[in-house]
Amino acid sequence: MVFASSGSLLADRRYSHAAAAAADGDSAAAVDLFGQALELAPGWAAAWFALGCALSHLAHHAPDASALRREAIAAFAKVLTLDPADRMGAGVRLARLEHRHSDGAMSAAHLTALFDQYASGFDEHVVKALDYRGPALLRQATESVCAGRQRPWRFHRMLDLGCGTGLAAAPFRGAVGCMIGVDLSAAMIEIARQKAIYDCLVEGNLAAFLSSEEPASADLIIAADVFVYVGELASVFAAAARILIAGGLFAFSVQSREGEGFVLGEDLRYAHSAGYLAATASMSGLEVMHLAAASTRKDRGVDVPGLVAVLAKPGRVE
Repeated sequence: MVFASSGSLLADRRYSHAAAAAADGDSAAAVDLFGQALELAPGWAAAWFALGCALSHLAHHAPDASALRREAIAAFAKVLTLDPADRMGAGVRLARLEHRHSDGAMSAAHLTALFDQYASGFDEHVVKALDYRGPALLRQATESVCAGRQRPWRFHRMLDLGCGTGLAAAPFRGAVGCMIGVDLSAAMIEIARQKAIYDCLVEGNLAAFLSSEEPASADLIIAADVFVYVGELASVFAAAARILIAGGLFAFSVQSREGEGFVLGEDLRYAHSAGYLAATASMSGLEVMHLAAASTRKDRGVDVPGLVAVLAKPGRVE
């Protein structure tokens, strides 16, 4: 979250002290200091958001967390009244605290702000710090499926959903005639443009982009770790089935979970079960060609459980 001044020097100072306390792990002091800042600037959305985060941290570690959780819920709800677009991501935290169905809780404004801030250091961070290998895993899976279907690993038109800086597209470039990327973040799109990987880049919402695509207009769609920000995938799968030609492939990676369906985890990312992916693919008229456990990244040095999938539209590529 980017610090934005309240307009009050004293309130800003209290906020800075509170943020330092939170960074040091002293959530109780942070709550007190954020509260002082809000007494001076009661309409300051950033301070309400920070207060909610500090209260949530306290609640997570308290023996009796119910009162703290209610206060955190109230703080995040206040953020949404002050910033309905939800650029800071209060909605997804509110959904998690209220233990309710959370699909759609991540606002486009929040994701755009998040990745605009993240863009300049994105490649170095995910590759070096997170040991990111999603692109290589997607390439391996699609190559394996193509070999099993006795078709060349070659595509006329590929869509890269949530393309970011182009990390996922790079391994496919030599096998694709026309490559199109779409992402919410203008800053990420600009970095991808500088790499000259894509034939076309689109800044915009994923659902709107998919709805604008012509039927049977692509033979490959990829989405590398994009669905950690999307809960319900039925509409995306249905759109993929409409856009793909017969025999076209849809390759993607997700965080995985045991059990059924999907869930918003403590890391504020969605995790999907293998059963959910298979059932949703079937309902969308897509066939599961590959669905295997694979971790695309690490978190604090530990592999994050995941799945790599390749779905196909029935038929053979002409």
